[in-house]
Amino acid sequence: MPRIDLSRIPLRTGSGYPPPHDAAMAGRSSLRLGDAGGLTQFGANLIILAPGALSSLRHWHVHEDEFVMVTQGTVTLIDDHGETPMGVGDCATFPAGDPNGHHFRNDTDTEARFLVVGTRAPAEEAFYSDLDMRAETTNGAITFTRKDGSPLPQDESET
Repeated sequence: MPRIDLSRIPLRTGSGYPPPHDAAMAGRSSLRLGDAGGLTQFGANLIILAPGALSSLRHWHVHEDEFVMVTQGTVTLIDDHGETPMGVGDCATFPAGDPNGHHFRNDTDTEARFLVVGTRAPAEEAFYSDLDMRAETTNGAITFTRKDGSPLPQDESET
């Protein structure tokens, strides 16, 4: 299957984050390009951000590399170094194990898109820079806890 028909890939919206953090992903959607092409060793996703939307909560990965390339519009990279505008053709890399929490925000009044390519490690940990939250992925299942591994509070006023 060399050519992927984007019109046949289901548009994914929402987030796998637990409440109340899932609400922060309003306006974000994605196309799972690598899955559509049958890839198993790395993921390739086209992220679509409506005006004002975030790509994710600010995070970093322990075992997985990430590569990003802006394909449409302008986004703002927010990481431990500050805010950096990125336009079409601009790229960013996030090596595994580098605790530089990052995400992207669309500060414009038009849709923005970027390609994310990343490793698919059999087991992964991600940490959220601005929250006491950790994600552990094992066999495709994600578990969210506090950074120390204890359960997240059920009452959103405690987060």
